Amino acid sequence: MGQNVLIKIEYDGTNFSGWQIQPDARTVQGEIEHVLKYIAGEDVHIHGTSRTDSGVHALGQCATFDWNCNMPVEKLAEVMNRRFGAGGEGRSGAPGDIRIISAEVVPADFHARYSCKGKTYRYIIDKTGDIFRRNQALQYPGAEELDIEAMRKAAEHIVGTHDFKCFETAGGTPRETTVRTISSLEITEDAESVIIEVTGDGFLYNMVRIITGTLIEAGAGKRTPESVRDAIESKDRSKAGFTAAPQGLYLKEIYF
Repeated sequence: MGQNVLIKIEYDGTNFSGWQIQPDARTVQGEIEHVLKYIAGEDVHIHGTSRTDSGVHALGQCATFDWNCNMPVEKLAEVMNRRFGAGGEGRSGAPGDIRIISAEVVPADFHARYSCKGKTYRYIIDKTGDIFRRNQALQYPGAEELDIEAMRKAAEHIVGTHDFKCFETAGGTPRETTVRTISSLEITEDAESVIIEVTGDGFLYNMVRIITGTLIEAGAGKRTPESVRDAIESKDRSKAGFTAAPQGLYLKEIYF
């Protein structure tokens, strides 16, 4: 019986077809499993907390796996990061688009997905129009003129326990229930960005991106803050806002 290992991961999702391993596509899970196999000399299957989509980034994704290799777990992050240097090809010291933040041994019954109690997502809306930010933030025309107070008033209707069916895109894993609890939803801004951070016990498929699109519409004067409450009560996807692009979305933190 090997050790149960938890790794914390950050990645730039620009050049990945999402988290989940797929045939003939570059994925975050696939890259990590490729490197672990190189180190361990055998297949290592990992279980991630969230299945982020193509183009979505992570500051604190997590995964667990069974580790039977003689390499000490405390050295694993350093060795993996060397391998990630050139897109997983092993050129030591080169910058890559995956970084292992930490690796630690956890109890045998700990699971990155099923032990998760909540998550925080961050969404960044660019106000500068800088083309070099196009893969890291949503470039929304007129973002610098968004009414932040209207967005905050709209957000008040989202915080709490609700049936969030209106914020779910078709195509995700079928859920037993679409009721979720959003414990906080904060909107801040600086000279370059509008930043939305939302924390909850779980999220539906594309939920954060649809929430973002709905809040942007409130900030742009295309809907009233009160219409967000009505959309939630309707459980109708067509009553909510557009689905914001994946480039601005970050899985910030996971709580166990």
